[in-house]
Amino acid sequence: MSRVGKLPVTIPGSVKVNLDHLTLDVSGPKGSLKRTFAPEVSIKYSENQVQVAPIEDTSRARAMWGLTQRLISNMVKGVSEGFTRKLEISGVGFKASFSDSVLVLSLGFSHDIIYAIPKNIAVVCEKPTLISISGCDKELVGKIASEIRSLKKPEPYKGKGIKYENEKIRRKEGKKK
Repeated sequence: MSRVGKLPVTIPGSVKVNLDHLTLDVSGPKGSLKRTFAPEVSIKYSENQVQVAPIEDTSRARAMWGLTQRLISNMVKGVSEGFTRKLEISGVGFKASFSDSVLVLSLGFSHDIIYAIPKNIAVVCEKPTLISISGCDKELVGKIASEIRSLKKPEPYKGKGIKYENEKIRRKEGKKK
């Protein structure tokens, strides 16, 4: 039995939920999200709570039970509070700037890297070496942060590159003389 799937998702007062069979539309102060879920689960909305239950007792239905509950929970949290990922850039001459929905990164290559940001994602360059990515969709925020990080992953000798805010880089010892 799923321990995560059993928990009901509580809906705050500022969030509106519209359920149409397996399609859930959630809107709040930070934006709106819409998602269709797997047919192995049933979703019920009543009294500011969303309850998820499996239809059959198969392994896929049990897996979709917990996943669906967590996805709905992330949707509700995203439209009410939002999600943020921060990236740090380290290295001599490495910097970032944001203007007109385009992130321009100078990462030591012979050219600047231009990364287009979707409309429902907010990017702020607090410093030239600190990028803050925020939005209501947790998947999209994580995907964009991951794609930006993959442009120049931190290397283990000097730690130069783009890393997540709380990420620890395992450092290697250099050559011995």
